[in-house]
Amino acid sequence: MHELWQYRELTWNLTVVELKNRYQNTTLGFLWSLLSPLLLALVMFFVFRYMWGQGADFPAYLLVGLMAWRFFAMGTTSSVYAIAGKPSLVTKIYIPRKILVLSNMLSNLISSLLEFIIIIPIVYVVLGHLPETIVLFPLIFLIYFWFVYGIALFLSSVFVYFRDLSQIWEVLVNVLFFLSPIFYPMVQITDRTRFFYLLNPLTEFVIMYRDVMIYGTLPAWYSLVITITASIAAYVIGSITFNKLQRRFAEEI
Repeated sequence: MHELWQYRELTWNLTVVELKNRYQNTTLGFLWSLLSPLLLALVMFFVFRYMWGQGADFPAYLLVGLMAWRFFAMGTTSSVYAIAGKPSLVTKIYIPRKILVLSNMLSNLISSLLEFIIIIPIVYVVLGHLPETIVLFPLIFLIYFWFVYGIALFLSSVFVYFRDLSQIWEVLVNVLFFLSPIFYPMVQITDRTRFFYLLNPLTEFVIMYRDVMIYGTLPAWYSLVITITASIAAYVIGSITFNKLQRRFAEEI
């Protein structure tokens, strides 16, 4: 971490470059990152609004769930190429390789925070108020960031050696979408399968997002335990894997 702090200016410059490259060839630029979840939420709203007895807060329910999901999906998927996609930075100059993954994650963090800012007035209109607990969002997001960053470290390092990982991960991400309560309520999960759903850390993050942004309740203590433990485990495993595999990055790329 000390070495990453020493290169903080370079990390920020790479983050800015990541953001510019992401939208440089599009007419609407960053607006696409906002239109995408809004359009998806709109489609899902009309498809599922009459199912499960959804209440008036269903649009906010969908948007918050999609926002939480998109950070995981985009953060991990784009980070797969964080090392292999920048061969000149890996082979020709020395920089801590983790910076490449961190800058990619920071660019996704900025995009997600901007989505959050846009969603706030929508939640206000739908609910008629903003819960006071919404101030806890940054804390939950910080825990979530380290969880996704740990997975990103693992994926980016393994992909250098195993290029089929990108296709495999794309399939897994789609599977996880349906295994997380993005568009259906947890009350519809049967008691037999509820335990397995709650073992999914993404489920806990989505629930905590909605608790503080929609329902105005504090996250359950067990949700915090599960997510913090998952974040620590993801970061430790990701860091160990990355540190072990990075020795031959230049050769493999």
